[in-house]
Amino acid sequence: MTKFFMRLSQLFALVGGIVLSVVILITVFSIIGRTGNSMLHSTFAQTNFPALATWLIDAGVGPIKGDFELVESMMAFSIFAFIPLTQMTNGHASVDIFTAWLPMRAQLVLRMLIEILFAVVLIVIAKQLEAGMASKMRSGQITFILGFPIWWAYAASLCGAVMAAVVGVYVALVRVSEAVTGRIILADEMGAEH
Repeated sequence: MTKFFMRLSQLFALVGGIVLSVVILITVFSIIGRTGNSMLHSTFAQTNFPALATWLIDAGVGPIKGDFELVESMMAFSIFAFIPLTQMTNGHASVDIFTAWLPMRAQLVLRMLIEILFAVVLIVIAKQLEAGMASKMRSGQITFILGFPIWWAYAASLCGAVMAAVVGVYVALVRVSEAVTGRIILADEMGAEH
């Protein structure tokens, strides 16, 4: 079961990384286009090479249309896509200065309680995203510039949030088993301790 959830989490993180890379490219090209457009509208360009400046402006040199709408829509999915792998590998930052001295059994119980709470929070977030998506679908809202339905962004985020919630519940169940048996089932692969 652990291998299945690990592979699925890695797949989601890979897709989240690809989406994040696209967000970066959109941002970079939009900034370059916006800067180029400003330079082409400058007095210097309009005075020294007005025909070329006008031709480039007419050709579309400028920011990517709806760049902020695209970035906004893709970022939430990207964030949710990384949570499952972080859960599976215990990659969340932890400050254990107050708990390091506790006996191992107490640490396992504390870890179990934290994972249960985190799973509940992930479920609530997924439920609220689902309610928000349903509301946006009913209202028919679209984005201002590109005109795509706002619920599309909610749906993408909901996929990541549901996956995060499922993995969160699995990890919580594993931590319950660890606390009961005292045997580590899901070892920390990438803990970020501070």
